[in-house]
Amino acid sequence: MTAHRRKLRRRLGLQGSIWISVGDEALGGSERFALLHAIAREGSITRAAKASGVSYKSAWQAIDAMNALAGEPLVERVVGGRGGGSTRLTARGQQLLDRFAQIDAAHRRFLHLLDDRSVDLDHPFSLLAVLNMKTSARNQFVGTVTSVHAGAVNDEVQITLPGGQRIVAVVTQESAQSMGLRTKMTAIALVKASSVLVATDLEGAKVSSRNQLAGTISAVTPGTVNAEVVIDIEGGGSIAAIVTERSVQSLGLAAGQRAVALFKASSVIVAVPA
Repeated sequence: MTAHRRKLRRRLGLQGSIWISVGDEALGGSERFALLHAIAREGSITRAAKASGVSYKSAWQAIDAMNALAGEPLVERVVGGRGGGSTRLTARGQQLLDRFAQIDAAHRRFLHLLDDRSVDLDHPFSLLAVLNMKTSARNQFVGTVTSVHAGAVNDEVQITLPGGQRIVAVVTQESAQSMGLRTKMTAIALVKASSVLVATDLEGAKVSSRNQLAGTISAVTPGTVNAEVVIDIEGGGSIAAIVTERSVQSLGLAAGQRAVALFKASSVIVAVPA
């Protein structure tokens, strides 16, 4: 392997930062909150600025901007005393600093999860795997609930995927209520590969399956009895189906062939973030 190719194969990593905003204006990110932390520790704007590696003027400009955007002071001067006065956080400033620290810690943990699991281009991305969830369902689709129709016993839920495809699921009213299903919320549709049928030449045909995802077969993996067929669906994403080897032969299934993945609404399991 050449040095150029070795360089290209170096591990990809994720980096990121968070900040708190008020409307379209940034109240502060890690640097400004580090300054607040230094003020709380040092009790002096001069020492806090030095510890943060900024000038006294820049420190006060940042503090004034944060005070203005927060709607109330986060930092205040205390006049008098043996040392001639000090600078300290207000109760609101300390509360905001503590909350930012909690959010930042959670953000770093999530980034670590993503960095471990999602940037490996040799393996498919799975949101459930990133969230450390386990499921036997081969197919996992993350989308947005675009409609919920109540029935006498069951509710019909429509989930629209990022590429525009729609998946319809039937869930009990009790399940819909316990999950708090509503439009515009993120949801995950789980479908076992064994529940997916593969069809070709469906033009003009009528089928009872509510879900029909058209695309192109990208892989056919043969087995002793059954084969796995992967279809890259239009608009992005893919779906896997387990079919018999006999079906592969009779339909002539092969990579590059147009096909439709069919599955019933009752075969879809709906999950939502906790």
